[in-house]
Amino acid sequence: MKKSATEVMQEILFAAAIDSVGALKAASKGLPNTLLRDLNAIHANTTFADLPAELQSAIAAAVRSAFAKLLREGYTVTPAGEAPPRPPRPSSSPPAQHRPFRRPPPKREGAGPRPPGKGGGRPPRKPGPR
Repeated sequence: MKKSATEVMQEILFAAAIDSVGALKAASKGLPNTLLRDLNAIHANTTFADLPAELQSAIAAAVRSAFAKLLREGYTVTPAGEAPPRPPRPSSSPPAQHRPFRRPPPKREGAGPRPPGKGGGRPPRKPGPR
């Protein structure tokens, strides 16, 4: 059974979060004050270089495994601005035949809708309530 993209991304992010918490615990070497200090140092403007080395390596491993998991699940990962490759055509159906362009036949005299007031067709609608 194929998983939806949402399910795959949830699994990837959950695994990355758990691995990151484990890496923070490893970086604190079992000292609770160091763990709290490291956690308090993380904020919205924290850069990758500001993180402990153990957490940096855990994030890098999580990114590699995320791409591998996406590819295993059948999703295509391409750089921005690049079109994804087209899936191969099934070989069981014959290739489409090329049909040359043909111009429509010329209109005959008197063919097509008649101009208003020239007889035939419906009379013009009278305005009024419906």
